[in-house]
Amino acid sequence: MSDQFSNSQVIRKPAISSKGGIVAAQSRKAAEVGAEVLAAGGDCVDAVIATTFALGVLEPWMSGAGGGGAMVLYRARENRVEVIDYGMRAPDSLRIEDYPLSASGVASDIFPWARVKDDRNLHGPGSIAVPGVVAGMEEAHRRHAKLPWKDLLAPSVKLAGEGLLVDWWTTAMIASSAADLRRYPASAAAYLQDGLPPNAQWGIKSAVRMPQGRLKATMAQLAAAGARDFYEGDLARSIADDIQAAGGALSVRDLAAFRAHLREPLKIPYRGGTVYATPELTAGPTMARTLGLLQKAFAPSQGGPDTAAYTAYVEALQAAYRERLKDMGDVDGRRSLGAEAIAPSCTTHFSAVDRDGNMAAVTQTLLSTFGSKFVTPSTGLTMNNGIMWFDPTPGNPNSLAGGKRCLTNYTPVVAEAADGRRVAAGASGGRRILPAVSQLLSFVMDFGMDLDAAIHQPRIDASEGAVVIGDVRLPAAVREALRGRFDYEEARIQNLPMKFACPSLVLRDGTTNSGVTEPFQPWSDAVAER
Repeated sequence: MSDQFSNSQVIRKPAISSKGGIVAAQSRKAAEVGAEVLAAGGDCVDAVIATTFALGVLEPWMSGAGGGGAMVLYRARENRVEVIDYGMRAPDSLRIEDYPLSASGVASDIFPWARVKDDRNLHGPGSIAVPGVVAGMEEAHRRHAKLPWKDLLAPSVKLAGEGLLVDWWTTAMIASSAADLRRYPASAAAYLQDGLPPNAQWGIKSAVRMPQGRLKATMAQLAAAGARDFYEGDLARSIADDIQAAGGALSVRDLAAFRAHLREPLKIPYRGGTVYATPELTAGPTMARTLGLLQKAFAPSQGGPDTAAYTAYVEALQAAYRERLKDMGDVDGRRSLGAEAIAPSCTTHFSAVDRDGNMAAVTQTLLSTFGSKFVTPSTGLTMNNGIMWFDPTPGNPNSLAGGKRCLTNYTPVVAEAADGRRVAAGASGGRRILPAVSQLLSFVMDFGMDLDAAIHQPRIDASEGAVVIGDVRLPAAVREALRGRFDYEEARIQNLPMKFACPSLVLRDGTTNSGVTEPFQPWSDAVAER
C-alpha cells in the first residue's frame, strides 16, 4: 500500500437505537425524509418511497427515477419476506446493428468488452435501458403503503426546488464524471459551471446551489399524475422523445411495457437462522453459495472473527465468485463481471425499520456514476447506462439483445439470526457489495455483534479474482496470515476511490431498533423518527 494519509486518524460513526422507526441511508437528508414519514404514521414502505425519491434529488450520481433496483421486505404481522424486483432491461426497440464493434481493442471506459464505435453502449442516449425505480415504488405503494403517493413525493419536490447544494463531496462526485457530462448540453447545464465542476465557497455564509427547476417540475408531475405517467403518460412521452431525438432507442412502447415483479426471496439457512436474499439476476445466488461454504469452513470463536474466520471469508468468496463466472460462461472472469470488474458503479443502498417491526433493504442504481451521463432536457432526469452491462459481441451468454434483463451485483438482504434478532442490510460498491454484506451478516449471526461493533469491524474484499484486499486496521496476525496465503494488498477505508463497499443496516432486537451506516461515507447517517 502506497499512500500519504495519516496513520493516527480515527473515524467512528456510532449506531443509534430507538423504540421508533429508523432509516439508514447514504444521505442524512434523505434518511431524515424517511424518518419524518415514519413519525407521521407511515409504514416502513412509505419511508422507502419517500427516501427513494429524495435520494434521486440529493445524490443524482447514485440513483434516481432513471435507474433500477430491488428491495427485500419483511412484513411483521404476517411474518413473511418478499422481494420486489425492478431491475432494468434493454429496450425492445434496441437494434444490435446500432452497436458495431470498432476493432480498436477493449472499451476505453469501464469494462473490457470489445469496444463499440463511439462508446455508444457506455454513455449517452444509446446506453439507456428501461428504468424501473418508479415502477418498483408503484408496486410497493400498491401493496403496503398507508400514506398518499403525492404526500410521499412532496419532500423530493421541495428538495429539487432548493437546488443541489454544492459541498466538497458534491464537487468530488461531479468532477469524477465531468469529462463525459460536458458532452451533453442538458447534463452540462445541470451539473457544471462554465464547463467545470462547481466548487463550494470559503465564506461561512455563502452557499452554491445548482438549480434543479426541470427536475422539480418532473417530480411535481409524478406526484400529481401518479407512477403510470412515467411509463404511459406525458412524462413517458417527454423521456422517450428526448432520448430518441438524441439518437437513443428507448420508446414509449418500451416504457409502457415495463412492470416491477414480486418474487420469492432466496431462503438461505445459516447458523440456525435464515438469510433472505434477492433471486435471479442479482448477487443473491452467489450470496447463497458463499454462506453455504462459510458455514462449513469455520466454527465461530469467542471474541470476534479471528485468522480462521478471515481466511474462510476469502476462500468462500473466491470460490463463489469462480462458480458465478463459470456459470456465466466466461473463463476470463473480468468480462463476466462486466463493468464492476474494474471500476466502481454508481449505487445507493438504504435500510429501514418501523415501530411495528416491518423492515426493508433497498438497493438502487444508475450503474455508472451519473449513469449514461445523459440528462433528458425536458425532465431534468439523469438516466441510467444499463446497456453497458451487455457484451456487444454476439453469441455470448450476456450478449446484447433487445428486451434482455440486466445482470447486477447488488444483494439487499433481510436475515433472522438464531437469537431472534432481525437485520436488514445491503451496500453500494459494485462487485464489492457481496463480500461486505456476507461479512456483516457473519459478524451479527456468527459472533453476536450489535450494529456498532459490526460496522467498525475491519473487513476484507475478495472480489478481484486472486487479489485479496485487507483493511489496514485488521489485527497484525490476521494480516500476516492472509499475506502468507494469498495475493494480498492492504488499503484504507476511504471516501474516493472506494476500496470496500459502503453498507447501511438496521436491526431489530425485541422491540428495540438500531441503525448504522458506513463511518467513512461523509453524508450517510441513520436517523430515528421523532
